[in-house]
Amino acid sequence: MWSLWKFILRRLAQAKGFLDPMVVFSNLQHFSKPSEVWVPVELLRSGAVLQARGLINSQAIQNNLDWVWPFWVERQFNPNDKAFVPRAFSLTHINLTHRNWTAVGLPGVSDFPIVDPCGLVTPFFDGWSLDAWIIHEKSLFVPSRLAQVEQGLDLKDTIAVLTNSKSERFSLGSRVEVKMEKNPTCVVNFHAHAAQASWLLICVRPYNPEGVSFIKDISLLDDEKGWVVNKKDQIFLDQKPFRYIFANYDSGDLWDIKQAAKGPISCKVGMGTSAAVYALGPKQPLQVNIHVPLSHAASNSFSSWESQMQKVAVLEVPDKHFQFLFDASIKAMILHSPGDIYPGPFTYKRFWFRDAAFILQAMMAVGISKNIENIIDRFPSRQTAAGYFMSQDGEWDSNGQAIWAIKRFIDTSNRVIKKEWCESIYKAAKWIERKRQMTHADPAHAGLLPAGFSAEHFGPSDFYYWDDFWAIAGLRDAAQIALSQDHAMAEDFQNQMQDLSNTVENSIALQQNRLSQLGIPASPSRRMDAAAIGPLVASYPLQIYRPDDKRILQTAKFLMDKYFLQGAFYHEISHSGINIYLTLHIAQVLLRAGNPKFFDIVKSTASLATPTGQWPEAIHPRTKGGCMGDGQHVWASAEWVMVVRNMFVREEFSERMLILCSGIPPEWLKPKERISLGPVYTIYGEISVSIKVLEEHVDVSWQARWHQAAPKIEVWLAGHAPYTVKENTTSIKLNRLEVLV
Repeated sequence: MWSLWKFILRRLAQAKGFLDPMVVFSNLQHFSKPSEVWVPVELLRSGAVLQARGLINSQAIQNNLDWVWPFWVERQFNPNDKAFVPRAFSLTHINLTHRNWTAVGLPGVSDFPIVDPCGLVTPFFDGWSLDAWIIHEKSLFVPSRLAQVEQGLDLKDTIAVLTNSKSERFSLGSRVEVKMEKNPTCVVNFHAHAAQASWLLICVRPYNPEGVSFIKDISLLDDEKGWVVNKKDQIFLDQKPFRYIFANYDSGDLWDIKQAAKGPISCKVGMGTSAAVYALGPKQPLQVNIHVPLSHAASNSFSSWESQMQKVAVLEVPDKHFQFLFDASIKAMILHSPGDIYPGPFTYKRFWFRDAAFILQAMMAVGISKNIENIIDRFPSRQTAAGYFMSQDGEWDSNGQAIWAIKRFIDTSNRVIKKEWCESIYKAAKWIERKRQMTHADPAHAGLLPAGFSAEHFGPSDFYYWDDFWAIAGLRDAAQIALSQDHAMAEDFQNQMQDLSNTVENSIALQQNRLSQLGIPASPSRRMDAAAIGPLVASYPLQIYRPDDKRILQTAKFLMDKYFLQGAFYHEISHSGINIYLTLHIAQVLLRAGNPKFFDIVKSTASLATPTGQWPEAIHPRTKGGCMGDGQHVWASAEWVMVVRNMFVREEFSERMLILCSGIPPEWLKPKERISLGPVYTIYGEISVSIKVLEEHVDVSWQARWHQAAPKIEVWLAGHAPYTVKENTTSIKLNRLEVLV
């Protein structure tokens, strides 16, 4: 049947003068190692949606640049801006320079309105947006066209995005958050001020930070204090405006009030727009409140921010920017785990085991525990009958990640593992065993997991060591779980783990001989390149290798020497931008090795955060805006939380040891500074750590509740010799005389 379809496709293409699609497909496959899944269907689907939007953008935007557009369009289509991207042969026009936005919401609620860097509010997923402008005669004050707009985040009992735009004559600000009314409701407060009599326009716009989002119909509410958009979405204004104006694609944009229609209006093109017009008196501030009920009623999982934060770790450090990023990251993780874990509120609002494993690790470490059990309860439903934990078919890292995440949770929470989880883990470990048998007999590949699609944007399908290291960790943890229930199964998993470890070691040794260097490439067939970031997972977070493993440290050095821009890791494959979570993986490797250069990387990471304390998946080296993935990447937030936590408290599993304060920088150790973090949660129990700097010595103290016997504890404070803590001790004094030279 497939042969028949290939014949038909080939004849149709050739008849119309196109290239033979089968030849093109075959040539593409030559760049990859043969694999059972060339590209995951899920990735093709999401890519098709993105490119379809880009195709619509190409028709809507460049022909109508006299319209008011979102921040990214105003920059990316401006030939005088550093964000300018020539369009020429590009069939699709996609946001490649300012993929930045910040989600607001409530714990347990999966509606995430987003706000772009100039205050454009998109209440519904992938929907239309709200904006505000000021018009004085023929002068148009639009935030998206300004050179500078201030933005910040209010974290006190909420998440609220604050945006302020100013000029000599005008100021325009907004506050955006979600409140629980009858339903979760996006509440936008616009406030405006003008030096001269002007008009404030509250606008409904047919686009969002990705591009066009169709508006076919706009009408007024019965009391004329708001709109109905696309015959379903309601927008409520707290005060009736002076007038409403409407426009569609044929009539042009709203900025020319004299020509705008009175409405209601429909637009077959899908570019309908409207504005509520308010008189803005000279030096008379005006405030307009908008309420947009969201799509879902409050669920049983809804809870207040106060209740969610009760047992969460509290950080206190001299660097207030670090502290703000920590607090913002905590709330980002809570917000994006309403029942599933989402690595982002928009482009990546879906589940992946890979992102979930890293985010769950950080949530456990700082006490965000309310949703974790429910999230893990859903793991078995995502497992095939064969035992494969599938978020995208063709990626082979997920089984190890799912097992590792479950094991971390039961160890950290000191719970008895559920029967359903055990059965799921055993099936997953046996899947790893069977999957390894599919690899061909080439000595460099034999016994590894088969070639798979690049799990973390490493390139075409290949035999990635990243997958194998996750499989080793999964088999290791499955063996430990089975030990108390089925000794034969535990022994089998342990033997499989050891065999896979030996196989990986032999394969890496072959590559070191082939490449005549000590680092570890991404796969047995790759040279050392940016994808070599993958094998670092064997140090952080999996601790398969010791902290001082020379191969890992040489790989980290190679990456820092060749791929660091502005103090962070530039991932040239796919991302083509600075990647924050992978940057912090390198920092964690250096921290674990006791290399103080880790803190330079952490500081660079902090400097690349947005004013709302977020990072996109990849950062454009010139614009500093997002260039790939979601504009608010929760995995990056999770890694920030983990690196700060590990600066205070980190585990060395093989030695059953906690190391305290190894990442506290000397610049923080000044008299009268308050330095503390806790409670944080480890596999040994919970602990809070405090540092007090006095004139003659430094006091390091901690309070702990251990699951069983206390682990070995060492204190590695900068400038002092490592200190092994005696049993039953909860504080030590480090004298200035102990400073290392």
